[in-house]
Amino acid sequence: MSLLVRRNTLMQIAVLLAVSIGAWNTALAVEPVHATTGVVQKVDTAAKTIAVKTADGTVKVFKYTERTTVEGVEDVGKGTKKGSVDTYHGTLEGSHAVVHYTEKGGEDTAVGVKDVGKGTVKVSDGTVDHVDKSAHTLTVKTKDGSKETYALSKDATIDTSHGVVDSAKWTYKEGDKVTVHYTEEAGKKVAYFVHHL
Repeated sequence: MSLLVRRNTLMQIAVLLAVSIGAWNTALAVEPVHATTGVVQKVDTAAKTIAVKTADGTVKVFKYTERTTVEGVEDVGKGTKKGSVDTYHGTLEGSHAVVHYTEKGGEDTAVGVKDVGKGTVKVSDGTVDHVDKSAHTLTVKTKDGSKETYALSKDATIDTSHGVVDSAKWTYKEGDKVTVHYTEEAGKKVAYFVHHL
């Protein structure tokens, strides 16, 4: 093998290695998306922030950008019409919302907001008893030993320690601890947000 061929081969290997390392670093830089839910207290369009009061009484403040999308209350479940936070800010305040966000450098940035509406939202803690993916239901054993079954809304948000997952791809084990946020519609408990602890 000539010196020129050997040098070209080494250069090709070096280029491939550099590209591989660059791709790996890019993959590591992707931030997981998490979610939380609560009542929107304030949308500050000047500061580009959304303040949300969660069920435990804490107020979380999220930055938002022009790329942050909002699904309005009439759109939840359809997932077709979206707008910007600035477009929805007047109707968003006082509504229950699910905020999808990333954490970077101690700052939470909203990437999407689902407006659940101004109706009554309830919260229940317990352990997973059963999930029926074909029927889209979740059965939870509560602290008092009773079992509650929730219909998982079409676009239910499942937040895990690894980030938000699609309810169809959610992996769980019987006995896993969860907090379920739900509304009551036509006599059914409909879960729109599940925090998998």
